[in-house]
Amino acid sequence: MNTKLASAPVGTTALRLDAVTKTYGTGETAVTALREMSIGLTRGTFTAVMGPSGSGKSTFLHCAAGLDRPTSGQVWLGDVELSGLREAKLTAVRRERVGFVFQAYNLMSALTVEQNVALVPRLSGQTVERAWVREVLERVGMGGHLDRRPAQLSGGQQQRVAIARALVNRPDVVLADEPTGALDTRTGRQVLELFRQLVGELGQTVLMVTHDPVAASYADSVVFLADGRFAGELHRPTAAQVSDRMTHLGEV
Repeated sequence: MNTKLASAPVGTTALRLDAVTKTYGTGETAVTALREMSIGLTRGTFTAVMGPSGSGKSTFLHCAAGLDRPTSGQVWLGDVELSGLREAKLTAVRRERVGFVFQAYNLMSALTVEQNVALVPRLSGQTVERAWVREVLERVGMGGHLDRRPAQLSGGQQQRVAIARALVNRPDVVLADEPTGALDTRTGRQVLELFRQLVGELGQTVLMVTHDPVAASYADSVVFLADGRFAGELHRPTAAQVSDRMTHLGEV
């Protein structure tokens, strides 16, 4: 059985941003969403990103994923520098080495659970390892629902399938954007416990943007952004500590 999801040993860097700045527009209408942002994610860790609306969270995630090119600075995915790649190569790297989990599950309604997960390697031009697809689904608790379609699943079950889809190519990092935002409290916590399990047992690297202090408290560390800049970090905090830090962001 293949028990390895991460593509390098725990302790090396999965993702790194070096002095990344992102500006939209030019001249008087220019808006700088991210300013000299530097951060490194060690493989096998779970990092949450928090900040008020307009703090740069989405831009941070988009630059980290290679969906947006920085105005200046560099983004490294393992040993590959993303911002220097041509678009076709960047798309291929992103598809093969980054897993995405969103608030909306984005499953194909006409496909079964198994087919939805197998679609990722198919689109990447890779051989579909049916045993691996089933193993990943088993690991996220969906091994008994292979032939069901999304409409036959609860929201939490659909998100578990989305997580399996993000894992099937054994990515360097899983990027999660408000993954529990559409779920009730109990189901959301089950999804967060699943992330925690994937990190702790399998060495997967997870970067999650969230507005929820309880969700952030499941992470190994919480990174705070304010006005597009790094604004502090907490390690293994409680939800109360995260909430308190959010309240005082930007204070001198």
